[in-house]
Amino acid sequence: MAELVNARKALMTNPLKSSAPLGAALAYLGIAGAVPLLHGAQGCTSFALVLTVRHTREAIPLQTTALDEVATIMGGADNLEQALVNLTKRMKPRFIGIATTALVETRGEDMEGDLRLILARRPELAGVRVVLAHTPDYHGGLEDGWSRAVAAIIETIVEPADGAAPLPPQVNLLPGVHQTAADIEWMVETAQAFGLAAVVLPDVSQSLDGTVPAQYVATTLGGTALEDIVRMGRARHTIAIGEHMRAPAELLSARTGVPATVLRSLTGLGPADEFVALLSEISGRPAPAGLRRQRSQLLDAMLDGHFQFGGRRVAIGADPDLLFALSGFFAALGADIVAAVAATANAPHLAACAAKRVVVGDLMDLEDLARAGGAELLVTHSHGRQAAERLHIPLLRCGFPVFDRLGALHRGTAGYRGTRDLIFEVANTVLAGMHTHGPDDFASAIPPPFTADQEKHHAGASPVAH
Repeated sequence: MAELVNARKALMTNPLKSSAPLGAALAYLGIAGAVPLLHGAQGCTSFALVLTVRHTREAIPLQTTALDEVATIMGGADNLEQALVNLTKRMKPRFIGIATTALVETRGEDMEGDLRLILARRPELAGVRVVLAHTPDYHGGLEDGWSRAVAAIIETIVEPADGAAPLPPQVNLLPGVHQTAADIEWMVETAQAFGLAAVVLPDVSQSLDGTVPAQYVATTLGGTALEDIVRMGRARHTIAIGEHMRAPAELLSARTGVPATVLRSLTGLGPADEFVALLSEISGRPAPAGLRRQRSQLLDAMLDGHFQFGGRRVAIGADPDLLFALSGFFAALGADIVAAVAATANAPHLAACAAKRVVVGDLMDLEDLARAGGAELLVTHSHGRQAAERLHIPLLRCGFPVFDRLGALHRGTAGYRGTRDLIFEVANTVLAGMHTHGPDDFASAIPPPFTADQEKHHAGASPVAH
């Protein structure tokens, strides 16, 4: 059990976490024909939009209700109504996901009541599904916002259990915010290998996977179809990844009667085995040969890379579920977690991380702990690059945002295939930082040539004296 420590400082000098509204916006981007809408000032949306575009390198349809000083004092219902009408008219969305910010949450507005009145008096909004999630910036971080948005979608759109005939073998997958498009694709392919259709909520592997449309689309292109969300109650089982997805999974189970299982991680041999074993139990089929081959490749990668992991001192800073997954991954391969910093404390399993101590803090805490522990590798998102430079150690970029490298969403870290690739990436990062010896490195070890006097003395010395 790790000791859990909350850093007590007057301010964050180098923040590690991203906000909850941003997490909700990312979840909404996984719905087909969607437009995320942040209910707050323009600045709240501007920062979220910049980070998301830099991370995904895609067109992001993130919108704002643009509250000004008057609306902040008098209430933002009029701005919300106008935003919904304008977006419906201009962008033709099928889904609008609203995420609140601290500005409206602090004022204490009745946003559910306002939204009901708006939808009742605006017939032009009848063809749009509108979902509202409470995501104040001061409560939680990226994982919390993603979780609340998914829960709001389930509560608003999924049909309750009604005794309808089950669909052909189907499983619901609720990925965490730390799952990439490559991770989700592996989960879907694995479910299909067992003869199971998979409904993913939300599915950023279809909307943020880097395709180029034939023509401009104002909303998200791809993602989970609303029709599939409606029928999630007719699946055989729900599998959620990460503790922050436990609440949505339990809500879906209570609403539909579909049993749910929460897996804390998909990174590593053990977690991947657990996922595959669960699918085998649900489908009643043994693991196919293709998956067995993937597992064998992972075992070989573990053998190949263990020299670069054994005893390696690693410092990790991430959101709770990602921190849990990465710490377990490194520890299982023999690394020593000398610093573990969580972005928030809103996770019951932080004490189970593979570290002696978990600090809830910022990137400055991570840098200080990494320096004190003699870390040889820093693992965090792109905002940790300056700390890595000051520490003179390599940086493995993980989490959100990763804006100074290409292909963040196509980089797998889950399942047999993703874990294998992650092992190779870490090992190659370590190998690239190792010093390569050349002839000049041994110059100091070679004694200088004798001077003329030394040569004369050496030649005339007796064998015994010499």
